[in-house]
Amino acid sequence: MQRRYVTVDVFTDRAFGGNQLAVVLDAGGLSTAQMQAIATEFNYSETTFVLPPRDNANDAEVRIFTPVRELPFAGHPNVGTAFVLASLAREPRPRLLFEEKAGLVPVEIVREQGRVVSTELTAPQPLSRLAEVSAADVAACISLAADDIKVDRHAPQVVGVGTPFLVAEVRSREALQRARPDAAAFGRVLPRDGAFSVWFYTRDVPASESFSDRQARMFMRGTSGFAEDPATGSATVAAVSLFAELDPTRDGELKLTIGQGFDMGRPSILRTRVRKQDGKIVSAHVGGSCVQMMEGTFRLAGADPSS
Repeated sequence: MQRRYVTVDVFTDRAFGGNQLAVVLDAGGLSTAQMQAIATEFNYSETTFVLPPRDNANDAEVRIFTPVRELPFAGHPNVGTAFVLASLAREPRPRLLFEEKAGLVPVEIVREQGRVVSTELTAPQPLSRLAEVSAADVAACISLAADDIKVDRHAPQVVGVGTPFLVAEVRSREALQRARPDAAAFGRVLPRDGAFSVWFYTRDVPASESFSDRQARMFMRGTSGFAEDPATGSATVAAVSLFAELDPTRDGELKLTIGQGFDMGRPSILRTRVRKQDGKIVSAHVGGSCVQMMEGTFRLAGADPSS
């Protein structure tokens, strides 16, 4: 059976920016082992597989794989998959609803002159605040000094709204740029409460990047050593949820624009908003633009021995 796929660059309005995503359509009948092998073959940070929904009230079941593991939820895969499905749809829909391991993920569709230009997801779970990590430990993971880590607003902490990440603030844009992953420290500190990756950011945004409120980076362990993610929607929406929870404002909406990937040549813009009511977070969202890059088909050459 021929399987269709589309690749998109997510959280960007130009080709070769943002975060790459492969969307495998017609994924019914593929085993988990086959999906993992296909994701490893694409070798993007994530690949999604679109299956018929278990509940006909929803639009699709979406499974998300990195080259090494399946994820319960992720940001740019939802934004990009919704962009692809909405662009292919015969009937325009204002929203798609995806079934994922972390829960139901609604994604709003934004059109201009009939064309899909961006999408925005709603996080499937409330904010979880898990283990705190010392400044020294998180600094070691990213080859910085403990003094480069800011702790006045929050300690480095594992947080998530479906998938956990270790989130930390660094003092300066220069420190953000200087960071490098350290394998020994990663092995000592992570995984922690389900977090395998470090997402770190700075409020020290230069005038040349004033279109963003924060600049961020994310390091993760890949198939061969470490990789940097150019745009991490699930970590971003979790971090901004943390900022909103720490904000004393009881009612309103915190909106932040996050830049990521600028230090690796794949600039990404992630637009977030978190709504609060009576001092509690009621919804958290992240979205952005996408650009379709490639499309094609593939056929599995032989039987998967582990299927």
